[in-house]
Amino acid sequence: MPYTVDFENVSTVGLESSPVAETLAGLRANEARYYRNKYHHVFSVSPASEVPEVVDRVSRILRDERDIVIGSRPLEATAFEVDGLRMAYVFYESGLSVNVMYSVEDGGKRAVGFKLADGMEIPEELAPRFKFARQKSKLAGVIRGSYFVIKGEY
Repeated sequence: MPYTVDFENVSTVGLESSPVAETLAGLRANEARYYRNKYHHVFSVSPASEVPEVVDRVSRILRDERDIVIGSRPLEATAFEVDGLRMAYVFYESGLSVNVMYSVEDGGKRAVGFKLADGMEIPEELAPRFKFARQKSKLAGVIRGSYFVIKGEY
């Protein structure tokens, strides 16, 4: 059952098993606020077990593009289209958020983004490959993020 993320009253619903549930909820709310403000899109998520196709697509892109396999359990996922971009998100138990931005138009922007909830360590599968920039968020504390450009067709 989908859950509409409320960025005014941040909740850990669906994320309770994460050791950084509070800051992961803030990170998820930060994404919801961004999409609401920029695209007037209501950000909702489903338990990962209910949308395996989203988790599988994100996992496939990570594996095919960079030979990355996320070791943490996926808790929630979502996929939607806004302004010519196909977006997919997976929120993991460790506090990691992975998003795939894939432009519908040929030659458009296509990238994978990683965001780490405040309080989590950089996952070992990402640590040697990426540098993480810091960004402050009222909802999520300090968010560390990185990305890479998608080369293949998905």
